Amino acid sequence: MTFDSNTPRQFTRSDNHKMLAGVCGGIAEYFGADVNLVRLLTVVATLVTGGTAALVYVAAWMLMPAK
Repeated sequence: MTFDSNTPRQFTRSDNHKMLAGVCGGIAEYFGADVNLVRLLTVVATLVTGGTAALVYVAAWMLMPAK
């Protein structure tokens, strides 16, 4: 995979890796990570932060454009 350093990538929700809103799928595609790992980290972060990470997820759902 080659990257063109002059072209910024857009941070979007995923249509391919979508369970709820595609936020975790979009994050995984952007960083080139496994989508299941991002989902697991999101669930763990939600439990550890007492629900604050869930609010961040909802905010990302509203702010991230769909592909």
